[in-house]
Amino acid sequence: MAKATLLILKLLMILICAGWITLWILKPTQLWTKKWHTAEDSARTTVFGYYGLNFVVYTFPVIALAAIGFVYLDLQSRESRRRQARRSASVLSNPLVVNNYLGVLSALEILAVSLFFLYLAWTFYVHISNDFEKMVPAKSLKRQFKFLRVATRFGLLAEACLALLLLPVLRGMALFRFVGVQFEASVRYHVWLGTAMIFFATFHGVSTLIVWGIKDRIQDEMGKWQKTGRIYLAGEIALVTGLVIWITSLPPIRRKRFEIFYYTHHLYIVFLLFFLFHGGDRHFYMVFGGVFLFGLDKLLRIIQSRPQTCILSARVFPCKAIELVVAKDPGLKYAPTSIIFMKIPSISRFQWHSFSITSSSNIDDNTMSVIIKCGGWWTNSLSDIIHAELDSGSNQMKCIPIAIEGPYGPASLDFLSYESLLLVAGGVGITPFLSILQEITSTQSSIRYRFPRRIELLYIMKKSQDICLLNPILHLLQNQLAEQWHLKLKVFVTQEEECGATIRDLLNEFCQVQVVNFASKCSSYAANGLENLLWMAAMAGFSSVMFLVFLSSLNHAFLPSQDKSSKEKSPSWVADILLICSFIIAILCSTIVAIVLRWRKLRREIPPVSQKEGKAKEGLMDTRGTALEEHEIHFGGRPNFQDIFSKFPKETRGSNIGVLVCGPETMKESVASICSQTSQCCNMGNDQKRKSHFSFHSLNFTL
Repeated sequence: MAKATLLILKLLMILICAGWITLWILKPTQLWTKKWHTAEDSARTTVFGYYGLNFVVYTFPVIALAAIGFVYLDLQSRESRRRQARRSASVLSNPLVVNNYLGVLSALEILAVSLFFLYLAWTFYVHISNDFEKMVPAKSLKRQFKFLRVATRFGLLAEACLALLLLPVLRGMALFRFVGVQFEASVRYHVWLGTAMIFFATFHGVSTLIVWGIKDRIQDEMGKWQKTGRIYLAGEIALVTGLVIWITSLPPIRRKRFEIFYYTHHLYIVFLLFFLFHGGDRHFYMVFGGVFLFGLDKLLRIIQSRPQTCILSARVFPCKAIELVVAKDPGLKYAPTSIIFMKIPSISRFQWHSFSITSSSNIDDNTMSVIIKCGGWWTNSLSDIIHAELDSGSNQMKCIPIAIEGPYGPASLDFLSYESLLLVAGGVGITPFLSILQEITSTQSSIRYRFPRRIELLYIMKKSQDICLLNPILHLLQNQLAEQWHLKLKVFVTQEEECGATIRDLLNEFCQVQVVNFASKCSSYAANGLENLLWMAAMAGFSSVMFLVFLSSLNHAFLPSQDKSSKEKSPSWVADILLICSFIIAILCSTIVAIVLRWRKLRREIPPVSQKEGKAKEGLMDTRGTALEEHEIHFGGRPNFQDIFSKFPKETRGSNIGVLVCGPETMKESVASICSQTSQCCNMGNDQKRKSHFSFHSLNFTL
């Protein structure tokens, strides 16, 4: 019964998605325009009016896709995982193009981008063809009229990009999660769409100004706030705001002046508001699905991160890294490679920063930990706070409140089904692999999973002191454990010359850490994580129903006549204001419901684990076993991936090898390129050849 339900839900999602895409394809055609005007005229006599029709047809499919997807994921999580069904998609997910500018692109990504640009070309061609056919002969002879139509249609291309712009950055309401793409990986789609949108919008705006200048009407048109139709001033404000957001998000500013990028990005509210006034409510319904889910997602995340918990302890490593341990609800489970967003009000009341969880929820029921490498203003401020506690000499360590949002991560553990695993980490990119290795040791006894026969971890670091980041998995490198889990470690120190030190020597030298235990009296709550998937689905449906009810009520109250000729007598921005008000009221209703349910849940909350306050030094565990001698360390250069990838299939005798990479983009590109080249027939000895297939998976180093 459950399998049949899953199949029905999957088919339903495919049909909704296909229908929404078909709608966008047909919208530029004359056939759709005539049918749609007839449908709108008929809808004016109904309770919901033309605006209800626009919402149901253009916006609701995206919301319905999210709600059904949550139900699907919830049912799927209750079923046993079928590994073989997912492997068939690895051909499309493996790297096909490796480029210094584009990064690593899979066949599926290239296909999706190609189809999107094909759609843009199609809609532009159809609109321009229709415009030129309708143009009267007197105007068709003047180039500025044709140029103005071209500029106008570029605005529609920007609208198509805006319709998808916010979907990749949804976290709790993430649509990409249904196809196995996580939030941290989908952020680059947001960057691509944003860049394309700004390009089309800038061409649209600048070209319109040029035509006005040629006709000597630029001063008259720029400041217009028309009663009906396009509001030019609103479009100009939206364009300037979008340019500010885009410029401040460029890598040089985002990396060196993160605060500027962070705060100016919140101007999206201004941009969306004036886009609505410029394009009108009918055009806004085309992009409203992403806006609706983003607004709901944002408010639910704010509620989910309340109330604040506190840091239980901190471990200070010699390599300017800090491991934070926070309390979590015992019922909170998450998959390896999951991330959380953290906010420490004593550093910044508004900034959230993402970090990979380094612990396993199957091992640590009451706590979870993250490792933070200090490299910017926010992380250095945190380091200063921790070190101030260390230097204070006080036995009473004050509590540090912290807000946590998430965790966000994969829905399954598909990487455990590979015959062998090759983990490649650069610097602090080791952190998600710490949770993977701990997860394997905690669940290998379960019969539900088939585990890799061999795991090889390549850890590339600049300085040898970075080896202390392996502290959470030291017990896995010891004696029987390393042999039992078939784990081999290869360390590459790139910026130091050969010194004759072994891995045991480096671990003994650098893995002594200072531990600070903080007071936990400031909060009686532990991190709860996201609400369950069925709850999220119900909230999406409830919000959309509330929006439609309030939209109809407000329109009937302030625009009582639905007659077409009467509608034109009212300023077009009145309908825009009513749409905004309906959206705000619907979101507020959902927020109230979410707060009440959250409060009831917190009343049953178990207090966090209390820890002894004070300072201590934590030494290295016993490293006298022989297992450490099996691991390798190399100085003075980067690893030869070509040699490693060619030997690994022979050493493991595995044909299905999972390759997980986390680190700098250049390292990912190198591994992806070699991974695609090495997936070929390898000589396995005894004249036997087996096809060794490398399945490439990239984990984001930073967002």
